[in-house]
Amino acid sequence: MAKIKITLKKSLIGKPETQRRTVASLGLRKLQHSVELEDTPQLRGQVAKISHLVSVEEN
Repeated sequence: MAKIKITLKKSLIGKPETQRRTVASLGLRKLQHSVELEDTPQLRGQVAKISHLVSVEEN
């Protein structure tokens, strides 16, 4: 399967707990931290919830 690269671009300060947990479940820790994950419908749903906080690159 294809992989996507997700990078945390915005701070979590003042964001709801659900968004914080979604970011943590993706494995993102700090600003500008990136992870490469398998592209699945479940992952796309998580990214959609926090799309205003991250950038996504398809590989």
